[in-house]
Amino acid sequence: MSNQPQFDVFLAHNSQDKPEVRVVAAALKWRGLEVWIDEEQIRPGQIFQVEIQKAIRNVKTAVIFIGKQGLGRWQTIELPTLYSQFVQAENVTTVIPALLPGVNEIPDDLLFLAQHHWVNFANGIDDVEVLYQLEWGITGRRPKQKLEPNQILQADVVIQADDLSSEKGVDYRRLRNLLVAGKWKEADQETLAVMLKASGREAEGWLNIESINNFPCTDLRTIDQLWVKYSNGRFGFSVQKRIWESVGGNLDADYETYCKFGDRVGLKVKGNWIDYPGNVNFSTSAPEGHLPLVFPVNLRRLKSRGGYVCASFLAQRLVKCSI
Repeated sequence: MSNQPQFDVFLAHNSQDKPEVRVVAAALKWRGLEVWIDEEQIRPGQIFQVEIQKAIRNVKTAVIFIGKQGLGRWQTIELPTLYSQFVQAENVTTVIPALLPGVNEIPDDLLFLAQHHWVNFANGIDDVEVLYQLEWGITGRRPKQKLEPNQILQADVVIQADDLSSEKGVDYRRLRNLLVAGKWKEADQETLAVMLKASGREAEGWLNIESINNFPCTDLRTIDQLWVKYSNGRFGFSVQKRIWESVGGNLDADYETYCKFGDRVGLKVKGNWIDYPGNVNFSTSAPEGHLPLVFPVNLRRLKSRGGYVCASFLAQRLVKCSI
């Protein structure tokens, strides 16, 4: 093993907080830091615990992310080892607790971390000042300059390889950024906004059958791929299409079929259609295909034929666009 750590920082996090941690990882990498994050360093087939143990021996700073869901399964394995390395003054010389949005203090069962100066993303995962503090803690030296807000989530610099193509000149960066951060409710609302813009129906505020039939395939593909990618395959129009077809959904489907679909994706709970947004589960614990809810919840037509007709036509449009 080399005497010099191979990575500047190890990001210990709950998998449910992955979207927010990705944003921080991307911002740190853009600043030239070597970042260890499991999804980029552990290839398929490798054993998580073995690879994590190797990584801990090759980092000098550990950032412990604490989200609303608490520590994840692997974090409970990582933390004792990281802290042991720190106490024994081995390669891990700095431990930085990082509170994610929605967490305002170190939990009681982790009070030993409170002796460290922590950072708090209370104002959002793209908080310029917090990222500045985090870089300073990792490197041990003050950065020469602070990141500008537009550099945190800059489309072609920080988050690579996303196809944001549009036939209508629609800017999908905000939708992508919301999905990266796991802000599912805001992303759902932004999805409706960009679809209205792409279809030229911003004034009407809703999509009709004609606009669905003529919705640009490039834009539909962009929206779907972003949802699928950043939900790890849990959400997206293509996910909904697959479920719709599995219950026998087609253009001639009856209301009973639509009810089956609603049951599968969580639009119906105990026989009743949910209300938007009050009863929507804007989290990754929601049923597969629960989001986005542009169709039909945002159309306010759950209890009418219009809702499932729109869902039927959307599924057909996805087929025509090879999605």
